[in-house]
Amino acid sequence: MTTDTHTRNKSLIAPMREAMRDFSEEGVRTALEGLIAPDAVVHMCHPFGDLAGPKALYDSCYAPLFDSMPDLERRDWIVMGGRTEHGGDWIGCGGHYYGTFVKPWLDIPPTGHLTHMRFHEFYRFEEGRVVEIQTIWDIPEVMMQAKAWPLAPSLGLEFCIPGPATMDGVVPGPWDEEKSQASCRHIVEMLDHMTKHPGQGGPEVMEMPRFWHERMNWYGPAGIGTGRGIAGFRNWHQIPFLSGMPDRGQYLDEINYHFFGDGDYAAVTGWPNMMQTVTDDGWLGIAPSGKKIAMRSLDFWRLEDGKIRENWVTVDLLDAYRQLGVNVFARLREFNKARVVGEIPFPVGEA
Repeated sequence: MTTDTHTRNKSLIAPMREAMRDFSEEGVRTALEGLIAPDAVVHMCHPFGDLAGPKALYDSCYAPLFDSMPDLERRDWIVMGGRTEHGGDWIGCGGHYYGTFVKPWLDIPPTGHLTHMRFHEFYRFEEGRVVEIQTIWDIPEVMMQAKAWPLAPSLGLEFCIPGPATMDGVVPGPWDEEKSQASCRHIVEMLDHMTKHPGQGGPEVMEMPRFWHERMNWYGPAGIGTGRGIAGFRNWHQIPFLSGMPDRGQYLDEINYHFFGDGDYAAVTGWPNMMQTVTDDGWLGIAPSGKKIAMRSLDFWRLEDGKIRENWVTVDLLDAYRQLGVNVFARLREFNKARVVGEIPFPVGEA
């Protein structure tokens, strides 16, 4: 491997990103077909499921979204790449899709206003083509903006998640192997310490001040929300998560994950990369079922002065709910059945 592999892969994905900045059907279809192998495996979040190749990706995912937001645009604030411990070459992209929401999408009623939806998208390259994609779109974020979220309120803050404070998330080349591997090692060691609690002791066994900056932000998915500092992370995510699923981290033979770094950034992708049982206090307002569920999480971290300052996390919450027997979309329809839903009656961009 040369240090230019990941820089080259970033350049290969750039035409797709540019085509989606000013979205058009022809431009995006052409860009996807040029980037993605015809038989590529596409793992999309619920309710889209697994797809094959660029045509299915456009027809099933992008076309309905574009129809609902005809001025759709993509904005990436993280584009990073690296080689994983398994030898795969990945590019990770994080950002938002923006557009004026004028027609129902996935039964979510339109607002007529600018709407944002965070994405974390991971692309595995072989010989200059994307052969695997793992993607989570934060669909609950759209439901909340439409005032149509039908389930428990978030404990953390819900807002339009920002990109890196340093505004350097679109990492330029060449790839710095030594620095990138060091960033990865920091994350892996931190996660190893995380799994020591609660099985091996109280919160102190995680040694969180050793790994996390005192002013860190944990940007969780819509439905969980954001926490500021170690206290915010623990109160609004970790404590409820472990109270409901204290056996997390015990089923390593049933999951997979891939870590890679790029300068001060690190990422993990896996499908699934978590496995645990909903017991004890339950989770997200759902009563404990005793059911073991698989979870998908696609994450980015930014290190500053040797500690984690920012952590962007998406979780396929809709799929987690599905495994627990909660059909979020059915409840969405029930929750909103008294709303008169239709297309916003004025063209986008006109008075």
